[in-house]
Amino acid sequence: MPVAPRRRKTRALALATAATLALLPGLSACKRGADPDAAAASSATEIPQDPAAARIEADVRALADDRMQGRETGTPGHDLAADHVAARFAEAGLAPGGDDGGWFQRVPLLRATLVPEGAKLQVQLEGAAVALAFQDQFLPMANFNAADAAVDAPAVFVGQAIHAPGLDHDDFAGLDLRGKVAVMFGGAPERFDDTRRAFHAALDEKLRSVAERGAVAAVLVGTAADEVRTPWARSAEAWDRPAMRLRDADGRGLDTFPALKVVARVSAAAADTLFAGGERSAAQLAERARSGEADGFALPVQLSLAVRTRVEPLESRNVVGVLRGRDPALADEYVVHTAHLDHVGTGIAVDGDAIYNGALDNALGVAIMAEAARGLAAASQAPRRSQVFVAVTAEEQGLLGSRWFARNPAAGGTLVANINLDMPVLTAPSRDVVPIGVEHSSLKAVVEDAARDVGVRVSPDPFPEEAVFVRSDQFSFVREGIPAVYLDGGIEPADPERDPKVSATWFMRNCYHRPCDQADLPIHYGDAARLARLSARIAQGIGEADARPVWNEGDFFGERFGGGSGAGAGAGTGTGTN
Repeated sequence: MPVAPRRRKTRALALATAATLALLPGLSACKRGADPDAAAASSATEIPQDPAAARIEADVRALADDRMQGRETGTPGHDLAADHVAARFAEAGLAPGGDDGGWFQRVPLLRATLVPEGAKLQVQLEGAAVALAFQDQFLPMANFNAADAAVDAPAVFVGQAIHAPGLDHDDFAGLDLRGKVAVMFGGAPERFDDTRRAFHAALDEKLRSVAERGAVAAVLVGTAADEVRTPWARSAEAWDRPAMRLRDADGRGLDTFPALKVVARVSAAAADTLFAGGERSAAQLAERARSGEADGFALPVQLSLAVRTRVEPLESRNVVGVLRGRDPALADEYVVHTAHLDHVGTGIAVDGDAIYNGALDNALGVAIMAEAARGLAAASQAPRRSQVFVAVTAEEQGLLGSRWFARNPAAGGTLVANINLDMPVLTAPSRDVVPIGVEHSSLKAVVEDAARDVGVRVSPDPFPEEAVFVRSDQFSFVREGIPAVYLDGGIEPADPERDPKVSATWFMRNCYHRPCDQADLPIHYGDAARLARLSARIAQGIGEADARPVWNEGDFFGERFGGGSGAGAGAGTGTGTN
């Protein structure tokens, strides 16, 4: 769409300032047992940046510049950003690790855009029909397998579409979904632990479950709780934004559930229409689902659904750099560092600004990863294991670039661990770091050891209900059996006047996927440089160890994806199927 003229804005966060942070001593100078309190006090002092912090800032400003047009996957702006990162990898001392000896790995995609004239969701009950309004009340999801698709079938309520025998929970018990429309709520029961709740809440898992049981369509029903997290109006206004999937060698979409002809979402305000003629309202059923008591049943309604989609091939690229390990026996084992390069491009103008620059999400993560690469490459010797750095594409479209790389490692060899950086909200100085997901594997000890060396505290995930371990690029590697950690910004204030948790909440409510996520935010580049040193130190720990990381005994992800209790990485060998 045409881009509105850019208007420079000065933003003031109530709980953070633009103070420049001090940088802790470099990685080679770190001493075991460094005092986190002293380090944090130093970082909160307003003194000149050192070169590492300055390099990170320069990269953030370059990647979040208007020239990049928001770095949407498949656009010239994203390609320009990829060129910048390739140059930074070369400067850092990495070798090209992409296709044909270059810096880039081709990522084949399909792009699908809804055509509103073909959208339909009609509820029929006892001879009467009610048609929901496109955008205001329902939105179909793109169909990557057919330009036009339609379904007219009876509906079955399946709770939250979860089959979890280990938790004595089965939403499908006694139900026949063959040839039916599966009607479901999102989320998972509150009694589930955070890990299983996060996994079973994922839409892909729900769609896979109903497709395997013979459903021909699915409808995801919104709730009041959904409205609090993400108002319907906010997602509905972007209905015309294309969706994407990976594409196989025959041009077909991967992970697209072709058995489901139509998948649609219905707003919370229109939810009761689907449950007309039943004994309970949508709100009552949603409450029972949250408590784990939503027994499924055949609905008395017939649903007519249709979707029209324009599908076209697209290509994007991951940027790949390699630091070869020094030990011939371990050099074919890779620690993979990731940060997503893409953002959401341009969109509806806010205060005259239609470029969604993505400074925190995720120019900052890419810049920190590049600085970690520089630190490792500049060390007196490389780690025993090789290191591969990947600025991945299409994270915003469903972790597609990382999924492609995890299944097809451009550098070859075996991937043994993943360190991911995504949207560290460093707008208030902190004493700590939040390593999300370390509790699942032996990486916990490596991270804690590295944190002591760098002089930074380790804090648990402050928002476990957000389930971010399954929502960023590390999960692509987890699904291939590879232990992973997602490094996020800290939550413990280094300055009593500025609280990182409050600052992060402000960002999520006001600037996440909005034009104000840009380089004039008060980013604390000293904390960013510290995070780069920590990432490099973790990589050194993994790279030097005799044994590769392993999943903890009995861990859910290890048992589901890693080949059993205590299993290590073994799927990311370049031989996986798509």
